[in-house]
Amino acid sequence: MKYISILGSTGSIGRQTLDVVREHPDELKVCAITGNNNIELLRQQISEFKPQLCCVMNEEKALMLKNMLTADVKTDIVSGMDGLIEAAEFEKSDIIVTAVSGMIGLKPTIAAIKKHKTIALANKETLVTGGSYIMNLARENNAEILPVDSEHSAIFQSLMANDKKAINKIVLTASGGPFRGRDTEFLKTVTIEDALKHPNWSMGKKITVDSATLMNKGLEVIEAKFLFDVEPERIEVVVHPQSIIHSGIEFADHSTIAQLGLPDMRVPIQFALFYPKRVQNSYKSLSLTEIGNLTFEKPDMEVFKCLRLAFDALDAGGTMPAVLNASNEVCVSLFLNKKISFLDIGNINEKIMLLHTPQKIDSLETILEAEEWTKKTIEKHLHSN
Repeated sequence: MKYISILGSTGSIGRQTLDVVREHPDELKVCAITGNNNIELLRQQISEFKPQLCCVMNEEKALMLKNMLTADVKTDIVSGMDGLIEAAEFEKSDIIVTAVSGMIGLKPTIAAIKKHKTIALANKETLVTGGSYIMNLARENNAEILPVDSEHSAIFQSLMANDKKAINKIVLTASGGPFRGRDTEFLKTVTIEDALKHPNWSMGKKITVDSATLMNKGLEVIEAKFLFDVEPERIEVVVHPQSIIHSGIEFADHSTIAQLGLPDMRVPIQFALFYPKRVQNSYKSLSLTEIGNLTFEKPDMEVFKCLRLAFDALDAGGTMPAVLNASNEVCVSLFLNKKISFLDIGNINEKIMLLHTPQKIDSLETILEAEEWTKKTIEKHLHSN
């Protein structure tokens, strides 16, 4: 039996992780879960999976959840960042699924690494903001980081039984999002509803907007650089609208090995939970004859400048990726609250990066200071316009 903590069990990745647990009840057991505001769903998850610990970030909601539970429920309810860290460090857990969205995932992931846990990483921001600092910390603490993102899982799988030193380039595929092929003029008037209509994947609002701006792919470029220790110029982004080839690697002999499958996040989640084993499931098989055609395009980095900014952030190094990430988090929230336009997301991100002087990351505090600087700078920028 493998014991799992799920940070963010009410989100898209968290819920799909629980689907995988349902598929393999004799091999997987959930011992800790965390959520933010959806206490009714947390109550249902507690009733079904009977974890020993549940953290609700909102203290008031944690109390409400506690009052909703019957006397026979043995789950401890905790709250806040301390509770999130407690779930990440939970002694019984063999593997921590970090499925929370945003920089809030940084502290608990670091805590889990320091407890030598295996990390099933679905929180992009951890490596985007922490980079080499996080990877070095994992090595020092003998903590394995297994990617859950479909693209990084594909790269990880393509690397199995191959020499990492023989990588020519990583081929990172992107669906292109709902605005693939559109120009800047069109993007001036897009709505929140337009941005949330992803053609292939069902995801949370923030990541869906990031897919529409191609920032999600930019964050994956940054993550890939640190996960697989490759230079940015060896990462090629290819738009592949069908989302069947999830990514691959070209090796020194010009052979390219890629991982294919239907767009179903449960597959890379299952792979991380059972690694290095492959186990059966009841999910749909890929039929290439049913798909018919697989097509590929170059991304337009002028129209979708967020992707270009990710490469720029890697070139600048230090805290620049953390600043880009923090700026983007704020901007997506502003867009979803109808405070800025779709194109403003990329424009503000670019402006904030131009104002930042990158610092070397040697501690968690450096990252958090960069995040704080970014938030204050955006606030000033908005008030001055």
